[in-house]
Amino acid sequence: MSEDDFDEAAAWSSARGGDGPAFASLFDRHRDRVFGHALRLLGQRHDAEDVTALVFLEAWRKRDAVRVVDGSIIGWLLVTTTYTVRNHHRSLRRYRSALSKLPMPGPQDDHAGRVDDAIDGSARDRQVREVFSRLSRQDQDVITLCIMEGLTTAQAAQSLGVPEGTVKSRLSRARKRLAELASPLANDEPILEGGAR
Repeated sequence: MSEDDFDEAAAWSSARGGDGPAFASLFDRHRDRVFGHALRLLGQRHDAEDVTALVFLEAWRKRDAVRVVDGSIIGWLLVTTTYTVRNHHRSLRRYRSALSKLPMPGPQDDHAGRVDDAIDGSARDRQVREVFSRLSRQDQDVITLCIMEGLTTAQAAQSLGVPEGTVKSRLSRARKRLAELASPLANDEPILEGGAR
């Protein structure tokens, strides 16, 4: 069966009934987009891999709650990815807070920072992730669905369970907020380009 002949809605219907191979076919179909979105938000491959696994675990656990939009579950998966990344960030903050309460070790040479910076990606990538993380949950969702992933406002509205007009107004607000947060980076190229259809 070619990619164009794949009936995702039928595969999801089977997966909802507990069909493991049908679920595996959906995993194979969408894992790269979910991983790519997680990697954009986190900047670390191993963290993005963990998030991808958690997203599909949630899809399996919450099979009856997953929204199918235009015959696809990708919108639900992407929104769930954003939520999972937020939970990951909260866990990291709690972990760092706990570490900050421990006594500081004595000074040591640290050669790992340079390696971490190279692995982390460019400073610009970190700035973009920081700006994106400062947007509200709703703004992150519409930016993810409409701009980063190219869903139409109608598809985003169905994925989020809100009217299309709400998505349009949130998208407008999100773009303005993004521009405000990105103004310190104004000498660089725009952070996000494109728009919903």
